[in-house]
Amino acid sequence: MSLLYISQQLIFYGGIFLILVGMFGNGMNVLIFSSIRSYRTNPSTFYFLIGSIDNILYILINLISRIVATGDGIDLTRTSIVWCKIRPFFVSTLPLINLTCSCLAAIDQFLITSKHAKIRRCSNIKWAHRIVLCFIIVWSLHGIPIFIFYEISPITQTCGNTNAAYGIYTTIYLLGLVTSIPAILMVFFGYLAYRNIHMTRNLNRQDVDRQLMRMTLFQVLLNIVCIVHYGINNLYSLITSGVSKGADRLQMEYFISTILTLLTYGYFTGSCYMFWISSSRFRKATKDRICFWRRQNQINPLPTITYGRTAFEMKTQS
Repeated sequence: MSLLYISQQLIFYGGIFLILVGMFGNGMNVLIFSSIRSYRTNPSTFYFLIGSIDNILYILINLISRIVATGDGIDLTRTSIVWCKIRPFFVSTLPLINLTCSCLAAIDQFLITSKHAKIRRCSNIKWAHRIVLCFIIVWSLHGIPIFIFYEISPITQTCGNTNAAYGIYTTIYLLGLVTSIPAILMVFFGYLAYRNIHMTRNLNRQDVDRQLMRMTLFQVLLNIVCIVHYGINNLYSLITSGVSKGADRLQMEYFISTILTLLTYGYFTGSCYMFWISSSRFRKATKDRICFWRRQNQINPLPTITYGRTAFEMKTQS
């Protein structure tokens, strides 16, 4: 049994597992963050909401098509020039939007936990809407060169970049915008928020802030575990691109790259479970949504008014 075959099986079965876990988890995120008012009006959880919607799109566009190409051998990027351009555009743009939302959530936690009221006022849901819209436009414009430079090779019948300069920029973009810069920003502002919440004793709604703080820090941890190694792997590929490699080494590198790629997908599928671990409030909301029939069958007691020693039940009017 070759490493190539094992890698293909890992992509197929591991990908199916990630799709199921990711769609359920991100679906729960969208449901909870959009239906609970205290979450819906908070900038940090608004960023989590947009990130979860982004995750769903990423799973549908990238992961499913990769599994189909691996399992059934149907790769539309080899036959459709439209899909050859659209898929790389979304694969490039969606992670940037998601990572930006995670960075903004960490920055917002730094703002809201500050002891200075002027800084806390910078955490504003209306500004959060505008900032996210601006970044979506910016990252969409950033992906326009893909529509220009990506073509199907008439020789190899594979979809890829045809511009050498853009190829060099892609490597820089992967190392900078996808791995290094987001990780540095998340760790930096996550640390500042953690320090703020321990230095400031009289924060309003401190318990809620602490739970959101833990959710944000766990999101930072998820980024470090799942994304940073992806940049390291790409850096290794760049450094060894001019090295002559044998068949065994190529298969081993492909196998390792497959494992690291599946681990990278964990960032787009695992946020709900990190929130579930880090926040009792989020756990309760998740259980309430999953066990919704219990709330429907629950009988609420009638309110009572007591006069002296006699209690009268007041039937509420609908």
